[in-house]
Amino acid sequence: MTSAVPVLLSSSSVFPEPTSATFQLAAELGYDGIEVMVWTDAVSRDAGALAGLAEHYGVPVLSVHAPCLLVTQRVWSPDPWVRLRRSAELAEELGASTVVVHPPFTWQRDYARTFSEGLAEIGERFPGIRFAVENMFPVRMARREFVPYAPGWDPTDTGYAAYTLDLSHCAASRTDALALADRMGPNLAHVHLGDGTGEHRDEHLVPGRGNQPCGELLASLAGRGFTGSVAVEVATRGAASRSAREADLRAALDFAREHLSAATPVQA
Repeated sequence: MTSAVPVLLSSSSVFPEPTSATFQLAAELGYDGIEVMVWTDAVSRDAGALAGLAEHYGVPVLSVHAPCLLVTQRVWSPDPWVRLRRSAELAEELGASTVVVHPPFTWQRDYARTFSEGLAEIGERFPGIRFAVENMFPVRMARREFVPYAPGWDPTDTGYAAYTLDLSHCAASRTDALALADRMGPNLAHVHLGDGTGEHRDEHLVPGRGNQPCGELLASLAGRGFTGSVAVEVATRGAASRSAREADLRAALDFAREHLSAATPVQA
């Protein structure tokens, strides 16, 4: 079964294998495209190398994840606006229409203070790209909870022109993913497909192996008028072998295709 919604393989899903391995696996398994997670792997931020891999394997790069993780705070530049601009330039050169971005960390005070206005401005500079702000989650340590994002982990509390809905993050924050999709409304531009058990941590399980409404959310996208893409973002670093990793990524793709093809209307 096929769907009009493209299913992408995030390069984070093949870690600790390099970015280049994502293209080989995506081609072998039949994914529609790639989401490049920009990180310390030099290939992940090299437009020429990525374009060459896309052409060689016949799998396009359709979204770019800006370097927003703790371990990528100095990729390209310590200035988050430079990192976001460089991500947009990379996406534009590769023909990708989506850049995924996290809300600012609380210690990025200047960035956080101007985030909404700056995001709107950079959107005007790159009109063909949607900057999709991702829902995050509170962090729990030693039985205490804190929110490392400003103004918060739920981007709908502020309101942006485009969103990424991450189902694993919904599990970690114990958020109703379908209700969050409702709040995102027509600005839902991108989905990170992974599962979780709600155990206060970001698990990125293969969809169907946790307790999130992954299938329901995918089946509802057509009724929501969704025109974006779905990126499989699962953790396979614990896979015992390459064949085990391939099996997990194949299972995730099969799950996505099955549920995207079973479109259901959204209840008013």
